[in-house]
Amino acid sequence: MSIEIKNNLALAYRMLAHLKMDDLTYTHLSARVPGKACYYIYAFGLLFSEVTPENLLTVTFDGEIIQGSEMQCNRTGYVLHSAVYKARPDIHAVFHCHTHAGIAVSAMECGLLPISQFALHFYNRVAYHAYNSLALDPEEHHHALVHDLDCHKTMFLRNHGTLLCGATLHEALFYAYHLEQACKVQCLALQTGQPLILPSPEVCEKAVHDLLSFEKDLGMRDWRALERLVDLNHFV
Repeated sequence: MSIEIKNNLALAYRMLAHLKMDDLTYTHLSARVPGKACYYIYAFGLLFSEVTPENLLTVTFDGEIIQGSEMQCNRTGYVLHSAVYKARPDIHAVFHCHTHAGIAVSAMECGLLPISQFALHFYNRVAYHAYNSLALDPEEHHHALVHDLDCHKTMFLRNHGTLLCGATLHEALFYAYHLEQACKVQCLALQTGQPLILPSPEVCEKAVHDLLSFEKDLGMRDWRALERLVDLNHFV
């Protein structure tokens, strides 16, 4: 199981690189190690397209690297991921992204608007966390970030980026992709300067229920589709 998760996490990095949702050597994806108080994350300094199962690190919830080099550590990444895994046993994958559209919406006072079907995946299911420079203080972020995330799996880090969580890697990828599309549509719509049409709350609630229950294993169909596009030679 651990080998499969490492393979899939490395694949997720390469999928986001293919979707152009990476940010040079910044941002990070992780996956919980089954049955242990630790998780896998990439070595700081790699491009997402370079990540393989062999160069993933294993890090405890207290930020100790138990497999890999201390020279490859990203303290910000460990603070964010550790805080979520400690507080939310239902979460097994955490993605942190810095896309242009995601950052743009994170800086909007209105937050994410329910103006597209992409956005309706997140209706009343998205959290917001105030910007406070780099996430370097474990105690501060364990309490503040986890408090703001609450029971949600999607959060905007104001003026910074996004945090996507899932019970599986493919669920986290599903949220990452759809949130990115929702943010792109919102930015484009606002650029027109035209009045926006928002569906009624009743329609929004029905839509989010329908969208999130459309498939039994949320995100798996898209995962398999992206898997066919990504070079898998590194995982053989």
